[in-house]
Amino acid sequence: MAHPAMSGSGTTQGDDPLRTAVWRLRSRGCWTDAAALLAPTADRPSVAVERAALLIERCLYTERGWADAEDALRAAEAVAQEDEERGAAACERGYLAYAATLHGVRDRADEARAALGRAAALLGPSAPGRPLLDFRRGLLAQYLSDAPQAARAAYRRAHAGATAQDDALLLSFTWRHLAALALDDGEVAEARHGFAESLRIREELGYLVGTAPALAALADTEPEPEATRLRTEARRLFRLLGGVPTWLAAQLSPRPAV
Repeated sequence: MAHPAMSGSGTTQGDDPLRTAVWRLRSRGCWTDAAALLAPTADRPSVAVERAALLIERCLYTERGWADAEDALRAAEAVAQEDEERGAAACERGYLAYAATLHGVRDRADEARAALGRAAALLGPSAPGRPLLDFRRGLLAQYLSDAPQAARAAYRRAHAGATAQDDALLLSFTWRHLAALALDDGEVAEARHGFAESLRIREELGYLVGTAPALAALADTEPEPEATRLRTEARRLFRLLGGVPTWLAAQLSPRPAV
């Protein structure tokens, strides 16, 4: 099964050197450094939310930095003024609570649901942040509520929205999680296609920190010797990034001969 991962735009927004630098650091798992680049302009609501999102993603991938993420999120909530800005901050609030619950830091499932519900009330159907919100509501349905049908519907809405907005990184996540649900249902060919699309996008974007999980997920649908080749490459990247994401370690453990 695919592990619930962080989503986002995955773009460098043209040739802006700052945007490009932030993306390159994020894609290599250097979230603290990326957030530091945004600190000088974090009085702007959109920048404050992005900075919080980076530090929340760090929590999800490393299981560390919870206090820093909370501080950044509170700062983003404080400067938000418009509905869209408040909705984006609420979406991040729900995601941080979800991550804390998922990693067993503290059960914040009710907070996660309430925050994402608040975000849904603030973000209209055509708002730029709506596909990401739909994706995160799918995560809650799948991993906290054990409601795969609701999760699939939310992921499909997110997938359609990401396609319309040309959000490649979010598409890599919707492909991945739809594939995981397909695999749970025994639809191996469908799952293989989804995992392969997710991997392709991540490799094209240079999203290194998300490539090892994509390789490992695809390996679960491939016959030998391809499965072993994919897991070997995933282990190499996992070690290269210093054991990030932490939750991938168990999936990449050598499997006993049968």
